[in-house]
Amino acid sequence: QLTMALSSSALLHEESSRGTKANSRSSEGPELETPSPLQDNPLHQLQLASQEVLERAQKGGRSKCPQCSSSRMFYCYTCFVPVETVPTKEIPTVKLPLKIDIIKHPNETDGKSTAVHAKLLAPDDVTIYKYPCIPEYQQKRHEIALIFPGFNSVSVKDIAFHLQKPTRGNGCDHDEDCCKEPFVKQAKIEPGGGRNLNECISCNRGEGTGLKKIIFIDSTWNQTNKIITDERLQGLLQVELRSRKTCFWRHQKGKPDSYLSTIEAIYYFLVDYHQEVLKESYKGQYDNLLFFFSFMYRLIKNAKSAGKE
Repeated sequence: QLTMALSSSALLHEESSRGTKANSRSSEGPELETPSPLQDNPLHQLQLASQEVLERAQKGGRSKCPQCSSSRMFYCYTCFVPVETVPTKEIPTVKLPLKIDIIKHPNETDGKSTAVHAKLLAPDDVTIYKYPCIPEYQQKRHEIALIFPGFNSVSVKDIAFHLQKPTRGNGCDHDEDCCKEPFVKQAKIEPGGGRNLNECISCNRGEGTGLKKIIFIDSTWNQTNKIITDERLQGLLQVELRSRKTCFWRHQKGKPDSYLSTIEAIYYFLVDYHQEVLKESYKGQYDNLLFFFSFMYRLIKNAKSAGKE
């Protein structure tokens, strides 16, 4: 959800004129209008690759998309590639522990969506779909979770426990089927082999969970109902992120600042997953997912601060 302009002042003008439409988890973050030094940036502790390439591109203005030749700043949000003035080799690549599907509402403006950041920075692990063109998930729902708050949503740390539970239609009606599905595909266990369900669950669960893919919805909160009620998403485990304060610069009217932009939601989920599910120390492995986001935050913050002087 990022709209680029020729300069920081032009970007600020464009932000003001376009309104406040944002992602379903988005709201305006900390007081962007308050002048403060760069060290006040709440994203400053991120371990990011050098952003000099973005600084050069920002000073040079818009450039052509190498695929569709559209005029863009930094990257093409239609083709999901950097523009000519931003060499791909200077953009960091992030390897994710899970595959991510992003379902984008058809009315969500391409140029405002931060979902494209994930595709640019983790191209091998992220796929973006425009609703209603989404995959059928039912056959693999035992290894997929949907990030969406709700009455039946579970926390990230409880994902493994809930994926262990056989879901209706995937239960073990026969002993020999316990280890075939759900969880991960594996060799058939013959009857009388001595393994119970819990042993079957743990025998091939890799990192301690059968989770393979996470789904995010990219839309305003008011647009989510049409997507979340789609029959193709029913029966999926829903996961709710713990509350965090957004840094997103587009305010979604009437929504709290705990509503995250799509790229923030992806980033925070992965950090929690790394610590609470994989049980590993987090050392900035996914920080570069905020490579574009943090740069734009700083650019807009500085522009607004300069406008107050």
